[in-house]
Amino acid sequence: MFTIIPAKPFNQAKTRLASILSTGQRVILSQRLLRRTIELARHVSEVVVISRDSHVRRTAKQAGAWALVEGGNDLNAAVRQASQWVAGRHHGAILVLPADLPLLTLADLTELIDLSQPAPSLVIAPCRRTSGTNALLIDPPDLIDFQFGPDSFARHLQAAQQKNVEAVIYRSPTTAFDLDLPEDFKALENRAP
Repeated sequence: MFTIIPAKPFNQAKTRLASILSTGQRVILSQRLLRRTIELARHVSEVVVISRDSHVRRTAKQAGAWALVEGGNDLNAAVRQASQWVAGRHHGAILVLPADLPLLTLADLTELIDLSQPAPSLVIAPCRRTSGTNALLIDPPDLIDFQFGPDSFARHLQAAQQKNVEAVIYRSPTTAFDLDLPEDFKALENRAP
């Protein structure tokens, strides 16, 4: 199995946190989140990070992941590009993860994988606002067209239905919590001991 992590340039990531964090703070936060996500995912799979930014790719390599040069700046195209790269090296499931899940656990990843048997399969974890997709495990990797963006959770479910595949929904507070908005950051700070 491969985990695909698409990543924006560090200095363009987490812009919705600009009201509470400086650019430098957002860069450091994005680097830490990416390293953490790679470290967790490496326990269950090989990892490939796709980004148009050389600093992101260097960080990915230092953390033990493959690093691909993103051919454009569209999230679905980037995931598709990485998926095709993976297909050339491996036959089996892929797990698409964003790097902004600060509460993600190894148990989450293991459970996602356990729920994906047998192929064809699709396991999806919604964000806590239930509009976005915070984890997508599909086997085979070309089972559906990727639907990341607004309302991606519903759109991924619809894509699975069109392929006559029953999607498994994985609900967990740790996968549902993504770090997008200032209130997310404040909630994360309040969790700290």
